[in-house]
Amino acid sequence: MSAHNDSGHAQDHAHAHGHQHGDLDWEVMAAHLVNSGELQLPVLRRTAGRLSELLGPEREVRRVLDIGSGPGVMTCVLAETFPAAETVAVDGAAALLTHTRDRAERLGVGERVAVRHAELPDGLDGALGTADLIWSSKAVHHIGDQQGVLGALAGALNPGGMLAVAEGGLPTRFLPRDIGTGRPGLQARLDAAQEYWFEIMRSELPGSTAVVEDWPAMFRRAGLTGVASFTLLLDLPAPLGEAARTFLHAQLTRLREMMSESLDEADVKTLDLLLDADAPEGILRRTDAFLLSATTVHTGVRPV
Repeated sequence: MSAHNDSGHAQDHAHAHGHQHGDLDWEVMAAHLVNSGELQLPVLRRTAGRLSELLGPEREVRRVLDIGSGPGVMTCVLAETFPAAETVAVDGAAALLTHTRDRAERLGVGERVAVRHAELPDGLDGALGTADLIWSSKAVHHIGDQQGVLGALAGALNPGGMLAVAEGGLPTRFLPRDIGTGRPGLQARLDAAQEYWFEIMRSELPGSTAVVEDWPAMFRRAGLTGVASFTLLLDLPAPLGEAARTFLHAQLTRLREMMSESLDEADVKTLDLLLDADAPEGILRRTDAFLLSATTVHTGVRPV
């Protein structure tokens, strides 16, 4: 399963869907995931810096695992942040691992970045080896038994090593409440449709197990100590640049494909207008679109 450094569920779901059905255009998906990751680079760099601070200068980080690494944007940030470590990108999509290799070479960290093709939770039986830092973003919720996978990740840590998981946060915000067309509050209804979709996705996973998503409590049950959480904001105000608009257009396209059955006819019509590349009201041209997201990271340490 792959990482998605975005608080919305849409690209998450598209990627997960592709793992199951093999029907995605991986080049298109990779471009979208890279664009998303690069928009989030300020947050990713601050996150990696915070993890380095939490580990402390006395902790020698020799090996890092990025579980559900996607196209490797965060993998390369981790490699830059921990220059003495081998950083291993682990993903179930071989096409995305190729992107990771290419990106690492381009950024000059290729010699310290390795890739491993593995689907979770199968790869957590010891085959990946141990690490001083394990990072995973938006991948754990694609596993039926979330508590079980946290336990397996904690078990792959060296003593004193840290697990850091990005889950939760807040849904991405990008439109005013009243956008001047259709019924006000479209964004809230899109959120509700995504939550409904997410509930169905979770229920259909192999070994799906209901759990109160109290991540700090789940970390403690996995045997980790010093459990803490922090949240970082991505705040791109209006008017947006081209990369952010392209990202939002791709997000809305996926929402239109996946959620249209959960929306009424009027909202689907509004979505179509937002997706119209030539319309001044479209997401590619409107001046009031912004991008605001909150990423929450939970951390815990394996006792020495």
